[in-house]
Amino acid sequence: MFNQILEAAKKNERDVASFLRDLIATRSLSSQEGAVIKRIKQEMEKCNFDEITIDPMGNILGRIGNGKHVIAMDAHVDTVDVGNPENWKIDPFRGDEKDGIIYGRGACDMKGPLASIVYGGKIIKDLHLEGDYTLYIVGSVQEEDCDGLCWQYIINEDKLKPEVVVITEATDLAIYRGHRGRMEIEVRTKGVSCHGSAPERGVNAVYKMAPIIQDIERLNERLGGEPFLGKGSVTISDIRATSPSLCAVADSSTIHLDRRLAATDTLESAVREIQELPSVKNAEAEVVVLNYSVPSWKGLTYPTKKYYPTWLLPEDHPVLKSGVKAYEDLFGEKPIVGRWVFSTNGVAVMGMQGIPCIGFGPGNEIYAHMATEHIPVEQLVKAAAWYAAFPMGYAAGKQPESLGE
Repeated sequence: MFNQILEAAKKNERDVASFLRDLIATRSLSSQEGAVIKRIKQEMEKCNFDEITIDPMGNILGRIGNGKHVIAMDAHVDTVDVGNPENWKIDPFRGDEKDGIIYGRGACDMKGPLASIVYGGKIIKDLHLEGDYTLYIVGSVQEEDCDGLCWQYIINEDKLKPEVVVITEATDLAIYRGHRGRMEIEVRTKGVSCHGSAPERGVNAVYKMAPIIQDIERLNERLGGEPFLGKGSVTISDIRATSPSLCAVADSSTIHLDRRLAATDTLESAVREIQELPSVKNAEAEVVVLNYSVPSWKGLTYPTKKYYPTWLLPEDHPVLKSGVKAYEDLFGEKPIVGRWVFSTNGVAVMGMQGIPCIGFGPGNEIYAHMATEHIPVEQLVKAAAWYAAFPMGYAAGKQPESLGE
């Protein structure tokens, strides 16, 4: 059976590559994903999915089967922008293919994985691999702006709560079992404006911020964690100020913090660490966890706090074992088991809802958001085979005889 799956995946190579190139050519920044969602729907129809739904937020959910065990595979369809166009040696929206590599914005983050999960579904349909499971192939929206928001909506409002979710962010075909969480925090100082010719008459909010900036840098060096996911981190990603004019003392200053959370960190502990910095106390600065409230491409607004929890699947978890076994059965070797450096939709699925997640995806995460973003076609094919094999193995492992019941 596994040889048949691999052969079917290889047979679909040109189709999955062509589909990915179309996806790359269809621009889809966060909250602007409508066109790419419609293109995905066309491909799901071509691949004979049993049911295709676009929910009120704009996520697309393609269903295969109708069995007891509900499994989902997630790929977000939005991308970051291209940045400085001069950094690109190719057109980021053409999907160039050369020597078995496809280049362009979204190639690995994460239109390539999306193409592979759709064609994993096609393999299931073509080889009649449906079993006692229901598989949802999910193209989710707004992830780049707000990790996990889409899955908060899918679980809470669509009422879809799978037993397991495969996060298909790029893993270079390794199997991942977690990553650090993150938060977006602002620190705000207030001053008193006056004419710049006599600054002593006012209170400069930027000067009040200066020692806070130094304390944030030192805090990053002190943060701890555990060996697998690594230490927490904090960095300043933006700084701004307000003033009546460029010849006046600044009356407010704000820094934006990107706080990465170790397994031992919580929202409360991360905020408290900032509040207790001597410079923050001296400046009477305000520490605020930000909110996200931006309409989706369908116009729906689903507000959330910009707190994205850490998640880590235990190394002896049955879901991880199923993923490893599917890899070994297909490829005849043990996979690398690791974790992401960045954050994924798993923050909502497992971090908030406690639904087990594993990661498996084509492409290397180091090329995400880069002007050299690319993905090997061979990995698209291998990933599609794994996506077809995993549900069958997972559902078989849930049968009473397999559990010794």
